[in-house]
Amino acid sequence: MLEELKLNYGDLFEEALLQEINYVGVYKEVSQGSTLIQVGQYINLMPLLISGAIKIFREDKEGDELLLYFLERGDTCTMTLSCCLGQKKSEIKAVAETDAKLIMIPIQKMEEWTSKYKSWRNFVFDSYHNRFMEILDTIDTIAFFNMDKRLLKYLKDKATVTKDKTIHTTHQEIAHELHTSRVVISRLLKTLESDNIVELRRNRIRIK
Repeated sequence: MLEELKLNYGDLFEEALLQEINYVGVYKEVSQGSTLIQVGQYINLMPLLISGAIKIFREDKEGDELLLYFLERGDTCTMTLSCCLGQKKSEIKAVAETDAKLIMIPIQKMEEWTSKYKSWRNFVFDSYHNRFMEILDTIDTIAFFNMDKRLLKYLKDKATVTKDKTIHTTHQEIAHELHTSRVVISRLLKTLESDNIVELRRNRIRIK
């Protein structure tokens, strides 16, 4: 685990912190589609993402979901961090977009390292800033983009985090994550295909 830590976080954290993470961290592998965090769950561990991608959702009382942002290698979820430090229930849902490897950090260490290691403090602050900007980007997309632009941005974001221009998903899954209907998504995808922007196959969409 230490070698993977150094590969992903060696440029961010000093050797002493890497050694501590290796000692107290819990290594975890999750498969694509696995739910890591549920809304209403108490969180005692914060994830550091070693490989793969995680998608973060906001969920309403009816169970409808809205995709907020993706986490990639080297990221952490600051919403999870806030819940950990505040000992509050989670307000988000986290699902593995791809197979992923994580190191789970105990809550008491996160507070200790904030005062002990400047690199950890900077990492947490930078993570807060990056996630905040991604949420603002999501809000801007919802407020100012038509659904066709939202869809195209969603597809490009997915391709970026999976590092694959072929996206394996269904029209219903996209509709669920964009909080719209399957009929709307199917119609817009047909338009994108007519414009030679995407190529449609059964349960696959390839961005050209």
